[in-house]
Amino acid sequence: MKVLTIGQLPHAARLLVAGEVVALPTPRWYMLCARAADSAATDAVFRAKQRPDTKPLLLLLDSPATADAWFDLSDDARLLASGLWPGDLALRLPWKAGVKRFAAVGSPALVGCPEGVLGDLVGVVGEPLAAAVCSVSTPAAGDEDHPALTPGQVAAFDRTTGAGIAAVVDDGICPHGRHMTVVDCPAGAAARLRRQGTVHARAVEAALAQSGGPDVG
Repeated sequence: MKVLTIGQLPHAARLLVAGEVVALPTPRWYMLCARAADSAATDAVFRAKQRPDTKPLLLLLDSPATADAWFDLSDDARLLASGLWPGDLALRLPWKAGVKRFAAVGSPALVGCPEGVLGDLVGVVGEPLAAAVCSVSTPAAGDEDHPALTPGQVAAFDRTTGAGIAAVVDDGICPHGRHMTVVDCPAGAAARLRRQGTVHARAVEAALAQSGGPDVG
């Protein structure tokens, strides 16, 4: 497994385009990433994590405009995207009719627009990525299976699982060690907080309140 610097994101992008899996840092923890359109690469992520295919991967987009083109965005979804993207917020969104879907991310899809190194990489690759935490998925996870917070822990995961991670982009220690916040945004219905993570529930409420949106508790 190669260890890349932040300045080597173009190299990481080339690996992804070639069908490889790459580990990327976020403020939360390291994520395994593959091109969303590459079924062989996304299958490798599922295998490495021992993740059932009934638990789709996260879809990472470059902008709210791309989300608007592909998904049926409710008024609440637009407010959340406007107020909290890019960031650590994931929206569960229904696809628009006739849009080509990525099997690895399911329907409705869990969609994010990341910031930082991960967001930069999505821009460099120029197409959506599918991602998941660099750890064994529950219920397969044991007591010692924790999300990777350092490049060394990514390497240990790679050795233990035989994941075949092509490279990790080293940005040191990820400080938060927490999940993204997830909000369900069904078409034509009020948004509802599904899981609070690094984006606080009050921030979700504040974004919705920009036009007097409903309570999400």
